[in-house]
Amino acid sequence: MTSDTIINHDFIVKKQSLKDHEFLETALPELKDGEVRLAVDRFAFTANNITYAAMGDRMRYWEFFPSDQGFGKIPVWGFADVVASKHDGISVGSRYYGYYPMSSHVVVSPAKVSPSGFMDGAAHRAQLPVIYNLYVNVTTDPSYTQDGEDLQALYRPLFMTSFLIDDFLAENETFGAAQVIFSSASSKTAYCAAYLAAKRPDLKVIGLTSKGNAAFTQGLGFYDKIVTYDDIETLDGSVPTVYVDMAGSTDIRARVHTNFGDNLVYSCSVGASHWEEMGGGGDLPGAKPQLFFAPSQGQKRMQEWGPEGFQKRTGEAWAGFIDKAAAWVDVKHHKGQKAIENIYMETLEGRAKPRDGHILSF
Repeated sequence: MTSDTIINHDFIVKKQSLKDHEFLETALPELKDGEVRLAVDRFAFTANNITYAAMGDRMRYWEFFPSDQGFGKIPVWGFADVVASKHDGISVGSRYYGYYPMSSHVVVSPAKVSPSGFMDGAAHRAQLPVIYNLYVNVTTDPSYTQDGEDLQALYRPLFMTSFLIDDFLAENETFGAAQVIFSSASSKTAYCAAYLAAKRPDLKVIGLTSKGNAAFTQGLGFYDKIVTYDDIETLDGSVPTVYVDMAGSTDIRARVHTNFGDNLVYSCSVGASHWEEMGGGGDLPGAKPQLFFAPSQGQKRMQEWGPEGFQKRTGEAWAGFIDKAAAWVDVKHHKGQKAIENIYMETLEGRAKPRDGHILSF
């Protein structure tokens, strides 16, 4: 190993035992023609990233950044700078927002390069959802501001999922329901979706959360009602209801289904913040639970609206949201392996405070 060798740092977790994790240090190989190396500068870490890990095999999240057998690199959203390039269309010093591993560096194979960004054309990502393979050049992104990087990393991917959930429900006229219930209502993805759903005057928005997070969730101001998990059975089971499951808890899902029975007209699973409580659950009263996969709805709308129409609609919704979101989060910066490990475990074990927005750097 020479003095100019670049060392890459990876945070990896055991796929079947998420509490088992470690850091790896490896020397980076020389770039091949057409490849680009980025140094990951900062990334957000939220309950959404725990969902990526908990559903890594089922939803193929582990396949974006392959690791050794039995271990995986959790994908995160953030910003990285080009530090070496063997691609004529990508300049050293360029900064990109996108989907990265929890690593200090990543190598990509840019394709469809334009002033706005590129797709990672690596062979192993060819069959994975396109939305995760896009890297946005910050200098041409109309929604980008340097001061807004932290909020963008924290909220933009979550808001996109929430936008597509809300769009799907609106497209289906909320399946005739009078109300929608979000579990894990203090999570950022849930309250982004609740913020959008609350804009429809004919729809009641209910949040399920823990006692400890009830005050924060109520204080957001757009849930019509907050109910703690202990009180699910106090909800009126005669009301036609949609259940959007951000928690992933088999027990909570079963209690919601049992309470509403045939009046639960649609039920979907989005997140897994209660990842340790995941399971099959067997047959349940009411609508059969479905898995909502946001990229599928996104791809459908891209085809129907066109790329420009899709960007316009999501951009307008994002602009209205992000101005308010700064008041709902306390951004906290953390640097170094010990800090990364601490925030990972805090989030994994459900100890993270809903107001905290964690930005991590190696």
